[in-house]
This record gives sequence, structure tokens and C-alpha cells, in this order.
Amino acid sequence: MIKYIGSKRLLIARILEAVGAAAPAGATVLDLFSGTARVGTALKAAGYRTIANDHNAYAHAIATCYVQADAERWAEPARRILADLQRLPPRAGWFTATYCEQARYLHPDNGARVEAIREAIAALGAEPELEAVLLTALLEAADRVDSTAGLQMAYMKAWAPRALQPLQLRLPALLPRPAAGACQALCGEAEAVAATAECDLAYLDPPYNQHSYLRNYHVWETLVRWDQPETYGVAQKRTDCRTRLSDFNSRRRIGPALARTVAALRCPAVIVSFNDEGYLARAELEAMLGAGRHLQVIEIPHERYVGAKIGIHNPQGAKVGQVGRLRNVEYLFVATERRLTRPAPRAA
Repeated sequence: MIKYIGSKRLLIARILEAVGAAAPAGATVLDLFSGTARVGTALKAAGYRTIANDHNAYAHAIATCYVQADAERWAEPARRILADLQRLPPRAGWFTATYCEQARYLHPDNGARVEAIREAIAALGAEPELEAVLLTALLEAADRVDSTAGLQMAYMKAWAPRALQPLQLRLPALLPRPAAGACQALCGEAEAVAATAECDLAYLDPPYNQHSYLRNYHVWETLVRWDQPETYGVAQKRTDCRTRLSDFNSRRRIGPALARTVAALRCPAVIVSFNDEGYLARAELEAMLGAGRHLQVIEIPHERYVGAKIGIHNPQGAKVGQVGRLRNVEYLFVATERRLTRPAPRAA
């Protein structure tokens, strides 16, 4: 899966333990802020009927691939099409000019390959699940040869070594449908989906500070939408990065937004993942989630995102800041209507 700030890759085991303590085997679990669908994929693999939601188009495509699409239906058709797409000649156009020449996220040679493949996918008119598998393969291939530190707010001054490697498509690791039933990927605002989704447990991993996922991954949003948006700045960000704003990226609005979202849920168990660098303090979250529920809090220390180790540099590459702290704490708030007979495991 693509490089992603806030990824729960290293916390998956803890999250699954908490879900297992709060919901029965084969339960329906809602992953309300799915991102790259690492948690949703792990839930599907563990046998849960999973509903993954995210309002960004790239995240919805990834969730459709890994959570909704089933291997037994789509693996072989996708494999054949990807082999054909890999053989296409490069085709440089708007995408290459914008993100590989005006900006330098991908080497122009790979940008032209991406552009040819994306145009071919658009021309296929494939069923939504198959198209999502193909788009995810392309996203992952582009991510493997990008020239960034992981975020698309900036790019390397000189090409990263991986950016000089040729783009290679791979079939995503699709999962079979779980016995619990067909899984689903949604593309909606969290509060609205919380009010309508039927589930036994909801897992919430909301944005927790000012960093917008749309701005951080605007190139992937454009690659999926394929809409040639107006762009601005050195980073060539989509202009809707200025208007598609989330309450969860606002210090003032995040508390009421999360409270409304939690209140809208119609399920007996809720797990919220939140970081100790977030806008909301642990005490605020305990008060919000513990009202009328039994609450356990699991603390998981872990290393911060790699960007914290790089320090702060100006546009000329000179270091002008200091490296901050290298570890933080991830909290899992496990809130249930009934006291758990099998408590959620606590961090060592």
C-alpha cells in the first residue's frame, strides 16, 4: 500500500485485539475514516464484514479494491488487464507536464507511463470494482517510484534513486470474501455515514491536527479523479484543497464534529484511535466517549512519522530547524454499552 502519514500498519495487531474483545466473530465493522484501508483490509482478512468509508476519491478507490472487491471475482481479470497496460507506450500530456515537469513528484519518463495507463483505464469503462483494482495497482506503482519524503506538499530537490526506476504494475493482494458476507466501500462524509451505516462496531481514526489528507496526497486524488484541475503554488496542489476543508483539521471545530459523529453512530461498540499530538486531549476524549458507556483506554507508544527525523529545511535545502520528539503515544478508546467480559488487551 502507498506511503501514508498516520498509517496504522504497526498498530494493526492491537486494533484487531480490541475489536475482538468488543465485537463477536463475523461482526459487521465500520471503518469510518479508512485512508489507505490498512485497518479495513485487516478486518476483512480477520473475517469481519467490513464497511470502509473515506471522503477522498483515492481512498475510496483503495478501499473498493482491498475491502469491497473479492479475489475470487477479480484477481484473474485484473491480472490479464494489468499485463496489457504494462506494455503500453508512454504518453506524456497534462499530468506529466503538471506533476513531473512543473513539479517533480515523478520522473517524466514514469509520468508518461502513468498517463498512458490512466487514459487506457478510463477508456475501458470497467465495472467499478475492477476499475478500482486497476487504479490501486497504478497508485501503488507510482508511489514506488515517487520522489518525495512521503507527502505531496513538496518533492526532492534531486531525483530520489527510486524515481529513476521504471514503473512496474503489480496485482494488488486481493482478499476473498469473508464468510460473514460481502464487504463495502463508501465515499461519504463521516457524520452522514455514521448516521446511516448498520454495524456492530465502529472504528474511528479521524484526522487529529491541521494536516489535510487531501493536500498531503493531492496528486493521487487527481490521478483517480482524472479531472485536470486548476493547480496552484510550487507544489501544484489542486485548487479545491483551499475549499474542501474538514472540521477535523480545525482546532476549534474538531471537538464538536467528533462528538456529533459519535452521537450519530447506531452500534453498541465504538473504538477511537487518537494521537497524543492531536487537537483533543485524552481527558476530553474520555468525557466524550465515556458518557453512558463503559470505557477502556489503551496506550501504545510508537515512533513518529519519518519526517520528524529529517528536521526543518528551507526551499534551498538548508536546515533551519531542529528535530522534534521521535516518539508519541497512540490511544485506543474502547467504548461499549456493556462491560466487556474479555477486557481489551492493554499495551505492555
